[in-house]
Amino acid sequence: MKAMILAAGKGTRVRPITYTIPKPMIPILQKPVMEFLLELLRQHGFDQVMVNVSHLANEIESYFRDGQRFGVQIGYSFEGRIEPDGTLIGDALGSAGGMRRIQDYNPFFDDTFVVLCGDALIDLDLTKAIKWHKEKGAIATVIMKSVPKEEVSSYGVIVTDEDGRVKAFQEKPSVEEAISTDINTGIYIFEPDVLNYIPSGQEYDIGGDLFPKLVEMGAPFYGISMDFQWVDIGKVPDYWRAVRGVLLGEIQNVSIPGQEVAPGIYTGLNVSINWDKVDITGPVYIGGMTKIEDGAKIVGPAMIGPSCHICSGATVQNSVIFEYSRLGPDVRLIDKLVFGRYCVDKTGASIDVRSAALDWLITDTRAVPVPFPPEEQQAIAELLESDS
Repeated sequence: MKAMILAAGKGTRVRPITYTIPKPMIPILQKPVMEFLLELLRQHGFDQVMVNVSHLANEIESYFRDGQRFGVQIGYSFEGRIEPDGTLIGDALGSAGGMRRIQDYNPFFDDTFVVLCGDALIDLDLTKAIKWHKEKGAIATVIMKSVPKEEVSSYGVIVTDEDGRVKAFQEKPSVEEAISTDINTGIYIFEPDVLNYIPSGQEYDIGGDLFPKLVEMGAPFYGISMDFQWVDIGKVPDYWRAVRGVLLGEIQNVSIPGQEVAPGIYTGLNVSINWDKVDITGPVYIGGMTKIEDGAKIVGPAMIGPSCHICSGATVQNSVIFEYSRLGPDVRLIDKLVFGRYCVDKTGASIDVRSAALDWLITDTRAVPVPFPPEEQQAIAELLESDS
């Protein structure tokens, strides 16, 4: 059986993480989001998976390669161009345009197939969903979830009739304009004929272009709301909630890695901690080869990545710290996400410029700490503010 994972987007709403990590590679406690999707597909009999890539394509391909170690075959469709020096320049075609490019290159989709967005944790019964899709004789089926009305502007909104046929579709409407609270989860079931409605060689979106066209034409386009766990990681606050949810045990299909050395406290290999002289309250995950000095305080839910250094007297509370970060002596990090040189409020709405200017936060624990110049602080702040 065949499937496709959408992985070509730049992930602008998850910056600064996606400056150096493509969205499908964002780790949920050290495991990329896309890896969970491959596991789900394999469980339901999908063994051939195409992935469209563009932004930071090499990061995705070098990790997953041909898919053999994940129990599937993986192929990659690069959207963009290759410069004479071998540099890849991404130029994404949109979710639907990416599907059409694969089919135009060599017809791959020859039977019912599934398309998943590469930025969500899900435990959907795909087998049951496909059975429903076929019983309806649908050319396209979108899996739906109901969300609070104040959240609809982040999603495509769907209205169906009593039979499940889609009657109207709105792509990210305002709260006032939304005609439903059933939203598009980015999980689709298609028949190959749907590709005939997608133009070749141009940017085209599933939600913004293809779905409204199917509704307008009266095509057999259906939506089904199913009971399953769906954790979207479309924005920084979503990522924060996902990590927190795993640590608190609220997300059932993701286990905390490492060894549980005390109730609610998990560590990777060779962590350097004097447990009698460090105050730690779980749930907390501490990556391998991380050093936590005497007198530090860690209050969960919190994740500290591998190869980090938390100095004496420092406090980490309700925060996420990526690998190769250093927290200086007596510094308090509360409700923050630290990624490389960036220190971001967990809401994603702003950057803590004052904190980022200090020399206690450095990109790599092997480097010499250097304060950021004022002009760089301001540039970072403006960039993140524009993305919020």
